[in-house]
Amino acid sequence: MHSASIARVLVDSPLPQLDRLFDYRVPDELRDAAQPGVRVKVPLRSAGRVADGYLVELVDAGDYTGVLSDLDSVVSPIPVLTPEIARLARKAADRAAGSATDIVRLAIPKRQVRVEKAYLAATSPPPTEDAADDAPEADAFLPEPVVAAAVEHYETGVVEHAVLTGGRLALDAVPLVHEVEPDVWVGTWAVTMASAAALSLEAGKSAILAVPDYRDQEQLMSALRAVLPADRIVRLDAKQSNPDRYRAFLRCLGDVPLAIVGNRSVMYAPAARLGLIAVWDDGDPLHSEPLSPYVHTRDAALLRQEQQGASLIFLGHSRSTEVERLVELGWLTSVSPVPTYRPKVIPTAQQQSTDRLAAQARIPSSAWREARAALEHGPVLVQVARPGYAPRLACADCRQSARCMICEGPLGQKTQHSTPACTWCGALAANWHCTNCDGTKLRFVGAGASRTAEDLGRAFPGVRIIIADGERPILTVGSEPALVIATRGAEPIAAGGYHAVLLLDGERMVARESLRVGEDCLRWWSNAIALARRGAPSVLVGVGGALASTLATWRHADYARSELGDRRRLRFPPAVRVATVTGPLDAVTTALGALPVAGEDLLGPVDTDPGSVRTIVRFDYSHGAEVAATLRAEVIRNATTRRKSAGVKGPRPPLPPSLRVRFDDVEPFGE
Repeated sequence: MHSASIARVLVDSPLPQLDRLFDYRVPDELRDAAQPGVRVKVPLRSAGRVADGYLVELVDAGDYTGVLSDLDSVVSPIPVLTPEIARLARKAADRAAGSATDIVRLAIPKRQVRVEKAYLAATSPPPTEDAADDAPEADAFLPEPVVAAAVEHYETGVVEHAVLTGGRLALDAVPLVHEVEPDVWVGTWAVTMASAAALSLEAGKSAILAVPDYRDQEQLMSALRAVLPADRIVRLDAKQSNPDRYRAFLRCLGDVPLAIVGNRSVMYAPAARLGLIAVWDDGDPLHSEPLSPYVHTRDAALLRQEQQGASLIFLGHSRSTEVERLVELGWLTSVSPVPTYRPKVIPTAQQQSTDRLAAQARIPSSAWREARAALEHGPVLVQVARPGYAPRLACADCRQSARCMICEGPLGQKTQHSTPACTWCGALAANWHCTNCDGTKLRFVGAGASRTAEDLGRAFPGVRIIIADGERPILTVGSEPALVIATRGAEPIAAGGYHAVLLLDGERMVARESLRVGEDCLRWWSNAIALARRGAPSVLVGVGGALASTLATWRHADYARSELGDRRRLRFPPAVRVATVTGPLDAVTTALGALPVAGEDLLGPVDTDPGSVRTIVRFDYSHGAEVAATLRAEVIRNATTRRKSAGVKGPRPPLPPSLRVRFDDVEPFGE
């Protein structure tokens, strides 16, 4: 029990001016219950109400010199905000010019009273930070032959040494599938992550494993179950129901080392004895947090590794420029499989085939022959860019792109006979007419998964067709011959691997306006190629140049190094850091005037929403803390100004647009 009489509380509030610790007196009746990390309620004078919060620490003397208010109540006796997460939230928020409360809201699930009561009845109170150092070592449970098989692709001892000594690796994944149990196949990357996690648990420390989505989670969970007991594996992600997520979160508070699996929010899972942080496919946009303060999984992992001294592994088939930058700085050690397995990739330019069936299927005759030969033995994967029947529609008369009559979004068609609809707002275009020529007939532009399946069905009569996309999620397929038409990222695992992989729509993917277009395409294609069995051909249709050469030689690090060099010359991220500042012109101008960066590193302003502009700030990493602190101060100043202007008598006027800041967002460079 603490004898300190002052509680320092982080108030759960969206107001940036409240993003600090408030001091409260601990009344005698709450001294036993008021422990660091518990949920509390406190009076908040500025709001005239009782607010929720977290007791971060107990001290004998606080910052406030006046008369302190008392804690109102302790909501729960469980210390859900652990010391390591409180420090991480503060550090991540400061780096991104955001609020620690916003990160804590991502880290700690909503309270579930029934789950909490069951937890308290079944377990003793969670350990304090001091007691965690005395936690017992885990019993030996690791099947040594499984671990040996899992790491045999790398130089002997490299992965084990990194896991056990706090090493930091950029690990190139083996582009193959692996059978972890009878009839259970996963990517070899999942086996590598699972074996690294098992090594950490064997040393008595937990492992946090972050993956982009549920498909990757299923593979990783299967790989983990092959090397760890079920009670040592915890799944913690936002797709779970509130009770299940809170139940999993409470399990992470205990002493027992765990393998904690989830999406980007898992990086904030409590784990005082943390031995490993592993991130799969950090270039996937699903690792980018859409909620303020927009901290990427990769950045949270770097901060937590530095804070807790855990080992760190970034694993992927293709390497992001952010990871390559850390390799060149010496912060990460690059490790590739030995002996290197190089997939069989056949680049081919899109051409008009003389074969009628190949022309119908939108693939050159060489790819058609590879697919036909492979279908004699097993399944063939066909990756396409978009779902639906026709991703875009155009006027049949003037060929102008067909736009929605309501929001000006592009029109598309999900099935051959469905009514065209807007791909932005979803409005049906039953009475559409062209704004250019008043035509009323539409023509298809491009082909989605459904239309591709229709074309391939004619080209390969009698072959089973399977469509996998966001609306028809399929995680696995058997080893029987079939054509699997999948959108990028939705490719199922095939038992034993695909006998051929066809990568269509390459020209359309490369034509996308984005700073990351090259990285994204390599990641999409490489992840699909990695689902092929050893020696199976993968045909890249319609793409040449550096991207095709990279796949054919499987030298992804070289491409990332070259791309990073180009970014340095242009002062584009990640060679430099960027911050987008959005809001009223006067507020943006004032904020930028306080920055310690040169005027030539400001891009904009450009108009965005009505009454708002956006400016991009570029700055060196060494200026990051100063830029973040300056912009955060301006956000708080702007918020308090808006609050005062709204406090006039009479009808409340609408609040002016607020000043918003987002760090390390590269999307504006692709607009």
